[in-house]
Amino acid sequence: MTELSRKVCVISGSRAEYGLLYWLMKEIEQEDEMELQLVVTGMHLSPEFGLTFQQIENDGFSINEKVEMVVSSDSAVGVAKSIGLGTLGFSDAFNRLKPDIILILGDRFEMLAAAQTALVMQIPIAHIHGGELTLGAYDDSIRHAITKMATWHFVSSESHRKRVIQLGENPNRIWNVGALGIENILKISLLSKAELYAKLNLNANKPLFIITYHSETNGDAFGIHPLLEALTEYSHVNLVFTKANADNGGRYINKVIEQFVVENENASLFDSLGQLNYLSAVKHSQIVIGNSSSGLIEVPYLHTPTINCGGRQEKRERPTSVIDSALDLPSIQEAIIEALQYKGPYDQLFGSGNVSIKIVKELQKISSYSIQKEFYDL
Repeated sequence: MTELSRKVCVISGSRAEYGLLYWLMKEIEQEDEMELQLVVTGMHLSPEFGLTFQQIENDGFSINEKVEMVVSSDSAVGVAKSIGLGTLGFSDAFNRLKPDIILILGDRFEMLAAAQTALVMQIPIAHIHGGELTLGAYDDSIRHAITKMATWHFVSSESHRKRVIQLGENPNRIWNVGALGIENILKISLLSKAELYAKLNLNANKPLFIITYHSETNGDAFGIHPLLEALTEYSHVNLVFTKANADNGGRYINKVIEQFVVENENASLFDSLGQLNYLSAVKHSQIVIGNSSSGLIEVPYLHTPTINCGGRQEKRERPTSVIDSALDLPSIQEAIIEALQYKGPYDQLFGSGNVSIKIVKELQKISSYSIQKEFYDL
């Protein structure tokens, strides 16, 4: 790091997001021309979701600012209030840190609070994973809103690049670098099945399903019920759940799963598995079930079929190993049978890794970080 280093501020609000950003943060740290600033917020700071900021510190990163913003509420009002608290917290954090550029990944409400604060404070934004579609959640609108507030864009596929251009962004400031999550799969040495089972205290004689189900914020949280009903038929399987996010209805989903775990000894619920445990579990799982984006992006690279339940990921680009299911018992039952019989192919739609290096190189080429941009007409 030199006196002329550009201060690159990375924002992280959840366990999944941090896992995607890990190698990018490492790459920024290694650059003499860049100074990594790290702001953590959202679920990272919540005991309810495992205080995952501690994992970030254990990995050797220094956290510059902590922005408390999660309200213990399961309602839209609570999320809206969280955005307000986040805006207050980010304004103070950015004023102290004075970053040259903000790096924001994805589409969660925490990132909306960070982006709108940076915009008003005239801090340039680079956005990762824009141009994607998830019509079953208001995240879809948040993602496109952040695209319009950002000046530079790092997308995961060519179709996503075209969509960002369609939103009026200049093609010269959009790079198709692939998905950050693929980098984890290529760089992390995954656990063996025996190591994983011992670490998670699973029954060594049973196969494994991984389940991550989030609220459909443009719908409701009640789709968890037919999913759990379908899983009662699989008492001979280790059922490993990870918690739903802090969205509208997320706490309701977690309470329902907690009760299911109490009633079914083959089931377990984790606040956060972390990238090593999660990717290892995916590798050794027969199927991944739920409605997380990881089931469509990263899971196919580990040659595990995905059951995508409901409309949360509607219109998101997906490979053939993703089996879509309605949120009713017969559809989920049929999808599980189909997934267990699936033998391939496993399409790799989101690049071949080395995403972090690509992003850092493009950031270094930018002569001046500025919020000035024009609307690009097609």
